[in-house]
Amino acid sequence: MSTPGTAPAADGVLATWRQAPRPVKAVIAGILVNRFGGFLQIFLVLYLTQRGFSTVQAGTALGALGAGAVLGTLGGGWLAAQIGCRLAVAASMSATALCTVAVLYVPGYPALLGMVAGVGAASQLYRPAAAEVVSRYTPVERQVLVFAMYRLATNLGTTAAPLLGAALVAISYPVLFWVEALAALSVVAIGLSLPHDRPAGVGPRAEAGPPAGAGPRASYRAVLADRRYLLFLLAILGFAAVYNQYLATLPLTVRDAGLPTTVYSVCVAVNAAVVIALELVVTRWVRHWSGRVAAAAGILLVGAGLSAYALPLQFAGLVVATLVWSIGEVIGSPTLTAYPAGAGPVALRSRYLGASQSMFGLGAAIGPPLGVAVWAAAGDRFWLLCGLVAALSAAAAWRSMSDSRVHVPAASEAVELLEDSRQK
Repeated sequence: MSTPGTAPAADGVLATWRQAPRPVKAVIAGILVNRFGGFLQIFLVLYLTQRGFSTVQAGTALGALGAGAVLGTLGGGWLAAQIGCRLAVAASMSATALCTVAVLYVPGYPALLGMVAGVGAASQLYRPAAAEVVSRYTPVERQVLVFAMYRLATNLGTTAAPLLGAALVAISYPVLFWVEALAALSVVAIGLSLPHDRPAGVGPRAEAGPPAGAGPRASYRAVLADRRYLLFLLAILGFAAVYNQYLATLPLTVRDAGLPTTVYSVCVAVNAAVVIALELVVTRWVRHWSGRVAAAAGILLVGAGLSAYALPLQFAGLVVATLVWSIGEVIGSPTLTAYPAGAGPVALRSRYLGASQSMFGLGAAIGPPLGVAVWAAAGDRFWLLCGLVAALSAAAAWRSMSDSRVHVPAASEAVELLEDSRQK
């Protein structure tokens, strides 16, 4: 760990992980465990149809899960500000475990729909708190790389979850749900191992840090008053909406090109391989760029790769186009994830993080159905529209992330907090 005014002894990926404070390692480990056990979204439709519900009811429940997730992320920013990150993580995962098991036993569709929405909300409450812990204990010069590790844990768990889930479904659906609940409870234990912390804006350090008016009762209204940050949120929303088209519209494009489903599977595998294998390596290089350069370049590459799908491509062309937008993802996403932690006053950090993460969730929720509807009307010209939306999002990111606007927490704050946690 570096001290103020000195450079770290080494800045490689392994050195960064070794020197990361214990709370940061605990959060990243918790995310990995949580995503390994994230089966509900993958198997919910199959489970509900197996229980006798219609496909429309199952699809509606999946939408309720996504809506709950968006609200939970926003609520997580509020919760972390009220009770602190340590208790917010523990409360989120405890509620997730209870709601997940309850899905098995609640009678009737309305109650089940409410419980599924509850799972979506509870499972996302922890995210702003987890991101705040990472940003709070990580020196500025390492935040982008550490957030890339944060994303890697998410992606590894998300990639492995379907395989593990399929094995559990072969036993029974109740086993699947109970294992997910146990995974959430294990994250409760990890959360309670974090240092005792004061909610943002409470205590002597907060009094010295944030500007006047950013006290413990500050709300999302203060975030909405930051017009420049609202532009950044629009950039996130546009980026997330077009990025998630690979889940919904790309398989339809592949099918209509007369290609087998395995071609789509290969494209998804290419994206996963690039993100898992290259993101940390690329981030080590990109983190020395200006934040707005990295964000805008990444979004533009994603748009370019998606726009290429408008061409009459065959297997090789589709793979190359996927490779282009996957590289754009690994260039821009760590910066887009890390930036909100330093975009506003320290006392509002959890709110800024919650707002940005909710935009990722909202884009993932509305992007696919809207994209499919537009694609059905416009055909493959839809992909050119994706490129246009990406270009506008890149311009918004460039404008909102100008260097003069960044309020990054000082490295000394991370050092001070780490020493404080060790004393406790």
